[in-house]
Amino acid sequence: MRPSNPPAPHTTAGKGRLLAVSDLHVGIADNRPVADRIHPTSDEDWLIVAGDVAEQAEEVERALEALAGRFAHVVWTPGNHELWTVDKDPVQLRGQARYEHLVEVCRELGVSTPEDPYPTWRGEGGPVAVAPVFLLYDYTFRAPGTSTKEESLARAHEAGVVCTDEYLLHPDPYPSRDDWCRARVALTERRLAAHDPGVPLVIAGHWPLVREPTSVMWYPEFAQWCGTELTADWHRRFPVAAVVYGHLHIPRTTWYDGVRFEEVSIGYPKEWRKRGHPRGLVRQILPYDGAEAPGGTDGAP
Repeated sequence: MRPSNPPAPHTTAGKGRLLAVSDLHVGIADNRPVADRIHPTSDEDWLIVAGDVAEQAEEVERALEALAGRFAHVVWTPGNHELWTVDKDPVQLRGQARYEHLVEVCRELGVSTPEDPYPTWRGEGGPVAVAPVFLLYDYTFRAPGTSTKEESLARAHEAGVVCTDEYLLHPDPYPSRDDWCRARVALTERRLAAHDPGVPLVIAGHWPLVREPTSVMWYPEFAQWCGTELTADWHRRFPVAAVVYGHLHIPRTTWYDGVRFEEVSIGYPKEWRKRGHPRGLVRQILPYDGAEAPGGTDGAP
């Protein structure tokens, strides 16, 4: 999909920051004031929003409109919650049609999406191309001790750990969510392969590119809704400066093969009330201000 009249590629040559956040979940009343507190510290700050803004299309639009009014530029990619079709949402589109609707909403707001040219950020630590990716999952992060999708799903049902996507995230017109995932991976891989290798990438998606971050989850059965093995080497194959993701609600910094991975989620009130926001509401991607050497990990599960 490549909608007509995409936003013009954005550049900045100032001293702003490239920031990121995900899993705002503004459909939850206690999360709305948190999202309202997200503001830039410079007129040149950019914000990556890596999915799970809300479930209803109008709430997604309202939140992104507010953020786009504050930041020099906003880059969005969907999470699973934006793709749910819930009964109370006046927008009853499903699957690909729902995604296309949200892309058009973003385009009207001047927000970059996975369907647009990668905007170039030229602040300190740049230039980098910010590449929002929409990939989904294909059940290859299987539950321990299982070897097929069917076995893994059965184990999850037995454990009572089943993602709501199974009931609300429809893959239309694809036969299944994993078919949709494979189509998205193939499309995205072609775009990344065609990218100028001389300009590093900040890849931003909702689901982690590698399985390793899921190893600290309390419920390992949930990993099958968290990504695909098809992207396991992307941070090595492509010129990646950093990877941004959410979904797991375990905000932290990790390093894989010398590449920095930032989990930037806010999460649910019961989660952020317990752990607080030790790194702030948003994570600074560039310029990188951390002291960790590659191979280290910071942040709390």
